[in-house]
Amino acid sequence: MLEKLLGFAMVLTRISAFFMLIPVFGWKTIPVQIKVAATVLMAIVFSIIKPVAIDSMQVSWLQAILLIANEATYGLAMGLVVAIIFSAIKLAGGVIEREMGLVMAEIIDPLTEDSSEPLGSLLEMIFIILFLSANGHHLLVLIINRSYEVFPAGSIPTIAVLAGGVAKAGSVVLLAGLRLAAPMLAAFLLLMVALSLLARLVPEMDILFLSFPLRIALGLLMAAIFLPFLASFVAEFTRWMGRLLPL
Repeated sequence: MLEKLLGFAMVLTRISAFFMLIPVFGWKTIPVQIKVAATVLMAIVFSIIKPVAIDSMQVSWLQAILLIANEATYGLAMGLVVAIIFSAIKLAGGVIEREMGLVMAEIIDPLTEDSSEPLGSLLEMIFIILFLSANGHHLLVLIINRSYEVFPAGSIPTIAVLAGGVAKAGSVVLLAGLRLAAPMLAAFLLLMVALSLLARLVPEMDILFLSFPLRIALGLLMAAIFLPFLASFVAEFTRWMGRLLPL
C-alpha cells in the first residue's frame, strides 16, 4: 500500500507542477475544483500504466521527500518551457503596440485577471483557441506521457539539462516574437519613411499629430491581415516544444 501511495504521490507532483504553469490549465478563471479533478484523474491513470523507477519499499521518509521534490522540479521545468514558448505571442503583440503608440494602454486580462496589453491579450486568446482546436490539449497530455517513458517516476534529468531547456526556450521566444512582429515592423518602417518625406515636402504640416492616427490604423490593419497566418504558427510551436522540452 505504501509503495503504491509513494508512486502516486510522485506522479501527482510532476503532473500538478506541470499544469500549474502552462496556459489554459493555469488560468485563474478555471475553477480550482476542475483543476484538481483533472490533475488527480490523470495522476491515477499514469500511476497505473507507468512503472516506478525505484523500489518504494527500500525508500526512507527523507528519500521520499527528496524524490517528490525532484518530481516537482521536473514538472515545473517542463511547464516553464511551455509557458515561455506561449509568451512569444504576447511578446509580438507588445512590440506591435509600442510601434502603434499604445504603450500606456492596459486592460484586465479576463483569463489571468492581471493587467495586460490589449493587442497582446487578443493575439494570445486567438492563438490558444487555434491551439486547442488543433488538439493542442492532447499534445500536453502526450508530453506528460513522453516524460514518463524517458524518465519514469523517481528519475529526472540533471539540473543542467533542465536549466539548459529553460535557457534555450528564453532565447527562442525572443527570436520568435520578433519574427512574428517583423512584417508589422517593416510596415511601420515604411510609414516612418513616408512621413519623413512628407515632412520635407510639406514643412508646415504637423507630422507628429498626423502620425498618431496613421500608426494606430496601420497597426490594426496589419493585425487583421496577420491573424489568418497565426494558425501556421501552431505547427511550429509544437516543433519548438519537441526540441526544447527536457524529454
